Amino acid sequence: MASTTERLLTFEEYLAYDDGTDQRYELVGGRLEPTNLSTVRHFLIAKFLESVLEAEARRLGLPWVCLREAGVRTGRNRSRLSDLCVVTIEQARELLDQSAVFQTPPLLAIEVVSPDSIKRDYRYKRTEYAALDIPEYWIVDPLEAKVSVLLLEEGLYEDSVFIGEQKLISQTFPDLTITVEQVLAAGEIA
Repeated sequence: MASTTERLLTFEEYLAYDDGTDQRYELVGGRLEPTNLSTVRHFLIAKFLESVLEAEARRLGLPWVCLREAGVRTGRNRSRLSDLCVVTIEQARELLDQSAVFQTPPLLAIEVVSPDSIKRDYRYKRTEYAALDIPEYWIVDPLEAKVSVLLLEEGLYEDSVFIGEQKLISQTFPDLTITVEQVLAAGEIA
């Protein structure tokens, strides 16, 4: 009986990988994992947060940029696609003409939960983002109507859960004045 072994990709091979389709992949232990297309709700929430955080960074005069669907290298042969991340202008400048996969930790990573991403967002990305030393990680969960703000403390995330009219408390954006309800309402079409 013949056996086949799957060839694992290096991080460098992942950066250059192109199968001729629009399919996007994460790299997990050298294996390509296809990501599903996001829902319109998902895109609307990410777009709203990008707009709010970009405006707040500009208001404060911070040299930061918000990017949707950028990659984050989380290990030797591991890379995740974030729904939204905040990076310094210098980090963005380093990748200006390259694949947008950051090898240094973003200031903030945000994931919007979909039915197929629950375990990935709450468990795997939480662990990988902590190991990468991303200081703040938000999990926006329209399925459970909550936002978890995770702050890195001694290598592990401590989380605060916000619901309803509660204002999000962010270490990265301490003057932010948005509520969970506003974030989730951005995913609705009136």
